[in-house]
Amino acid sequence: MIPDDPQYYINGVRQFDRRILAKTITMIESAHPAHRDLAKAIMDQLLPDTGRAVRLGITGVPGVGKSTFIENFGMMLVGDGHKVAVLAVDPSSTRSGGSIMADKTRMERLAVEPDAFIRPSPAGTTLGGVAGKTRETLLICEAAGFDVIIVETVGVGQSETTVASMVDFFLVLMLAGAGDELQGIKKGILELADAVAINKADGDNVEKARKARRLYENALHLLNPASPRWSPPVVTCSALAIEGLREIWQKILSHREIFEKSGELQQKRRGQNLDWMWSMVEEELKYRFHSAPGVKKILPGIIRSVKIGDLSPTIAATELLFSLDNKGKRDCNC
Repeated sequence: MIPDDPQYYINGVRQFDRRILAKTITMIESAHPAHRDLAKAIMDQLLPDTGRAVRLGITGVPGVGKSTFIENFGMMLVGDGHKVAVLAVDPSSTRSGGSIMADKTRMERLAVEPDAFIRPSPAGTTLGGVAGKTRETLLICEAAGFDVIIVETVGVGQSETTVASMVDFFLVLMLAGAGDELQGIKKGILELADAVAINKADGDNVEKARKARRLYENALHLLNPASPRWSPPVVTCSALAIEGLREIWQKILSHREIFEKSGELQQKRRGQNLDWMWSMVEEELKYRFHSAPGVKKILPGIIRSVKIGDLSPTIAATELLFSLDNKGKRDCNC
């Protein structure tokens, strides 16, 4: 039984009750109609408690070592006295909608830290490798007192623009000698990066990592930086050997200091709030569309007709959108 009093969740989050924090996020992610108004009330009350954390997005192709990097990076930050939340998004099956949700098993040490919180969420069908409610989850974790929020993307070639639009610093992990140099440039991911880290720079791979670093530095010089005050650095690191992680954290702090002093951080977050607003508008429109009685009435027949080829997708879409007025002026002959 989920309590229907928003104050139950608000107080629990503010008091850093991990059980209530997890329940709050589950309720926020819920698609159940009964939870929508409750979620809105909770977010509205917790919003003043947000905005003070370092928001870090991390992406990279599968096999680059994101989980190892995040675990050891998070352990370093916890050791420094920080409270770290990791929003790790697992890819969802396009057939079953299921998700592996294995991040806690891949970050065993960080998962049991009292000052760390790992929240695996299914990516679902959203682009950018992030769950549909990642923004809300991020803010809830900030309200709970976490001062470093890490958003890990799926990293399977989807658009990374979504995660870049909700964090302060976007870190791209790359591998040396695996063809990722060219792939990264092709995907345009460098245009989003605030820093590039060549991971697994250890053992026999050190020299390859150095060469990859020079290649990325040359590539970044050809791009116009997002800010005249920051040129994205390229560093090498070894998450396994815990080398270079401290340097990356210093880059993140330097970026934050520069952007806070110039006012760009506040400006960026205001823009992110607008992005969030429009994403909520799209979500609400989709919800209202599927909830409309007129749509519910004709949708099964429309789907059957499109599947067997009796109705073109264009006409079907027009019929569905017309049915939103719910006045019964037109019915589908299918």
